Order: sequence, then C-alpha cells, then structure tokens
Amino acid sequence: MFKKFQVFLETRNLWEVFTYLFFGGLTTLVNLIVFFCAREVFHAGLVISNSLAWILSVLFAFVTNKRWVFRSRTEGVAAYLQEFGKFVFYRALSYFLDMGSMLLLVQVFHSGDLLAKIVSQVLVVVANYLFSKWLIFTGGQEE
Repeated sequence: MFKKFQVFLETRNLWEVFTYLFFGGLTTLVNLIVFFCAREVFHAGLVISNSLAWILSVLFAFVTNKRWVFRSRTEGVAAYLQEFGKFVFYRALSYFLDMGSMLLLVQVFHSGDLLAKIVSQVLVVVANYLFSKWLIFTGGQEE
C-alpha cells in the first residue's frame, strides 16, 4: 500500500514535497518539544529556549533532508562539510526569521508563545524548503 502511494506521488513529481513536509513536520516537532521543555521544565528564557530548539532541529533536519528528502550524495569529507556548511548558513538565516517573528508576535502583538511558535514555524518551513531545494542540496542525487 505504501509503495503504491509512493509511486502515485512520484508519477506526479510530488514525492520530494511529501517527504519534505513529513520530515519537516518531524523537525518542527523536535523544535517544539525542545523549545517547550527548555521553557516550561527548565524555565529558560525565550532566546535560550528558541536557540537550543533551533540547534537540535537543524541537526535532525540535515540528516533527514540529505538522506531521505533530497537524496543527496557527496563524494568525500570536503564536499560533505561544504554541504553541511551551506545547510547551517541558510538555516541560520531562517533562525533569524524564526527569532524575529517570535519576538514580534510575543513582544509587540502580545500573542502567546505557542501561537507565535506555530506561525514562525510555518514561515521557516517554507523558507527552508526553498533554500534546500535551490541552494543547498544541488549535488548528485541518488536514483
């Protein structure tokens, strides 16, 4: 059944989008869990909680995006590190989008942490897909 679903999406060139959204959802879940554990369990500040959530979710996202979404192959350590460096650089840009939208929503518009986090994650997922598709995982693809 799963294989039929995969073939159905692949014939419509939607498999990559599906896997990105699936693993993006898991990455967002990692981000939210770490954020709220840091915030509620350890009583860390907003910036510390969000930064820790970002670091752990970026590491998770790199592995899943490289292997299962974009099926990127790199030859040698230098190529791998270059790809990882680009990934971290563009994720840093999206971190500032995340942090800026969080601070704007919480401090200026007085929304709750959860609503601000969800809104910021929608913006981040879209930006990260575009960065990954067009600027990061541009090397060889597995067949």
